[in-house]
Amino acid sequence: MEKEFIFSIDLGGTSSKVAILKTDGKILEKWEIPTNKAENGKFIVEEIYYSFNKNINELNIKPDQFFGIGMGAPGPVLKDGRITRAVNIGWENYPLKAELEKTFSLPAYVENDANCAALGELWLGAGKGLKDIVAITLGTGVGGGVIIDGHIVGGTTGGGGEIGHMTVQLEHGFQCNCGKTGCLETVASATGVVNLAMQRIESLEKETILTTVLKEKGKLTSKDIFDAVHEDEIAGEIVDRVGYYLGYALSTLSAILNPEAIIIGGGVSKAGNKLLEPVNTYYRKFAFPPTGTDTKILLAELGNDAGIIGAGYLVKQNS
Repeated sequence: MEKEFIFSIDLGGTSSKVAILKTDGKILEKWEIPTNKAENGKFIVEEIYYSFNKNINELNIKPDQFFGIGMGAPGPVLKDGRITRAVNIGWENYPLKAELEKTFSLPAYVENDANCAALGELWLGAGKGLKDIVAITLGTGVGGGVIIDGHIVGGTTGGGGEIGHMTVQLEHGFQCNCGKTGCLETVASATGVVNLAMQRIESLEKETILTTVLKEKGKLTSKDIFDAVHEDEIAGEIVDRVGYYLGYALSTLSAILNPEAIIIGGGVSKAGNKLLEPVNTYYRKFAFPPTGTDTKILLAELGNDAGIIGAGYLVKQNS
């Protein structure tokens, strides 16, 4: 039977996005299943397999019509497809590639989830037609992927592209979940934007839009801060500071890698030009002059589908 499909998985700590792709990356069918973290993630692969079988039966597709499985997973991924540590799931030195191949009887290809999102943007998103990009995802944390000549830079132990853990506050930085202080993630993620806002508000002696929102809701979100950026001086200061840290980090990356484009995605990127304007300002200020003009800073285009499309591209690259 002729092969024509790819099974793609974007594994998350709460739920997993799964999809059947055509070889051109178009999504034939996609759905989500809860991520069962019981017994340190022992049942995750098995439950994905049951869901796969159920859906292909309903679509009248046979397993031997698939080229293989692509999967993006949290945590560093070794070259043999083992996950060294996925904290939110409970995996330690878990042989994910081997388990997928044993369960599905199909070739499997595994990468870090942020790297898969970068591959997705390279294949069908903002980086389409390019070969050298850096992708950065600003969500609850900060993820990143580096692609050179069309291939992920994973590093010796799968830790390549951990852009969120670049140190950008050398002194008095916020504590990061990784154990360090001053990581980019602590000042540029959705959580990080709020960190900066709360720190600034503590020193205020007057009411602002942000303090009013905080009193009414009992909390602030990064969206609250970006929404107020043109009306509230303090919100403007905070967004400028986010742009400063991101512009600095991206200028450092571009001096080392000189990519064709840096692509910014994730929930915080929905702020659009309110985010891009200060990032571009500081990027041009700090960047090595040739990279300051040659490298474009773009918004991601694929949204929540970037991970499953990039995981599918792993299969396409190896088929």
